[in-house]
Amino acid sequence: MHEIEPFYNWRHIYTSEEDPKSPFYGRMYSEFEYSQTVYNYYIHPQWDEFGSRTLYLKIIYADYESGYAIIEMIGEWNDAIENDIMTLKRDVIDVMMGNGINKFILITENVLNFHSGDKDYYQEWAEENEDSSGWAVALNMSEPAQYDFHRKKIDQYIELIELPEWRVYKPYHLFKKVDSLLHNRLPG
Repeated sequence: MHEIEPFYNWRHIYTSEEDPKSPFYGRMYSEFEYSQTVYNYYIHPQWDEFGSRTLYLKIIYADYESGYAIIEMIGEWNDAIENDIMTLKRDVIDVMMGNGINKFILITENVLNFHSGDKDYYQEWAEENEDSSGWAVALNMSEPAQYDFHRKKIDQYIELIELPEWRVYKPYHLFKKVDSLLHNRLPG
């Protein structure tokens, strides 16, 4: 796991640690000190800790004018014990929504599994998105995590989309592709 870095091909156009509106503004990173772990496995030091012991993320792009963010995630999404959705919602999503972001692309191909808990924060997020014509999608979630998302009906709040080639897009084109896929799937 220590070799899995957050996607870095857009760093020349956006870095969350240099964005004054980002919840991670001002963070400093080491390329050599591995201190964060998911269970007993060290992860790359570029991943951001946001309050969960098992789930980390990186805001790899945010466009406040167009109102979208692309967030890559790694680890175990555990709402049952860690209540990761509460921490994610309060400490990351709410901050971004307060700055005009209402469309979220969560890249979840490195989320190993998902353990569900209460749905309240998902419902709150979906209601806030509805009010602002926003949405949230999870790209390329693993089959075991998708299974639990479906089983607990979390996918009614965060749409699951497969788009394995997402890295070939520039941020705006990825956003437009996801937006187009959503509009083709959703009624109305």
